[in-house]
Amino acid sequence: MDLLFSWLTANDTLSMSTSAVLVVTSFLTSMMTATLGIGGGVLLLAVMAGTVPVSALIPVHGLVQLGSNGNRALMTAKHIDWTMLKYFSLGATVGAFLASFIVVQLPLVIIQFAVAAFILFLVWGSKPKVQEIRPTGRTLAGLVTTLVSMFVGATGPLVAAFVHRNNYSKMQITGTFASCMTLQHGLKAFVFTFVGFSFAQWAGLIIIMIASGALGTFFGLKVLKRVPAEKFMLAFKIVVTLLALRLLWQALVSLL
Repeated sequence: MDLLFSWLTANDTLSMSTSAVLVVTSFLTSMMTATLGIGGGVLLLAVMAGTVPVSALIPVHGLVQLGSNGNRALMTAKHIDWTMLKYFSLGATVGAFLASFIVVQLPLVIIQFAVAAFILFLVWGSKPKVQEIRPTGRTLAGLVTTLVSMFVGATGPLVAAFVHRNNYSKMQITGTFASCMTLQHGLKAFVFTFVGFSFAQWAGLIIIMIASGALGTFFGLKVLKRVPAEKFMLAFKIVVTLLALRLLWQALVSLL
């Protein structure tokens, strides 16, 4: 029993009640993302920020989100735009490599303002007449979003904004977005492992949170299938916009 307690609380780093809250939150946020298309990752990060040590926050959140998005991608695999993912992957790999050489010199507040403004433009600006973004644009999307992801916490809204530009159906949005985020969080996990972060201490909690997230995703997709496409698209745009405005608010507060 003591071993199980230690396993679930990251060697007593957290209380059992805190671990329970994180497991339930993982379920609810995964269900939210599956139903609305986005938002759960940012909400989970906000909850974890008040409970998980700063040194472990980003890597643990990233690995949990890797599991959550990976499960959602598997459950919606037949709806994924694999061509989009292929070009996105090329750019993402380059972006991860370049991250430490380029954006590290820029103040965080500048990145926050730029990302928020770009999200709002992508979501509410005029869409291209063609049905799909060109391969170059897809590769650039992978590069830019992955580059930024190393410096601006959860970049789901930015990736979602790019995916939204392709005029997908609601299931294509959910599946393609999940696959792109799985790739990004996988790159993050690799980078943190490479620099020496020990996931072993947090393995128990991460596994349980991924499992509860998978259950949340399952129920969320059931709800999604019942949501009219028009209402899903409107809800998706509103949630992405609110997340962009939240990013603007964080940037403004940091200046005061």
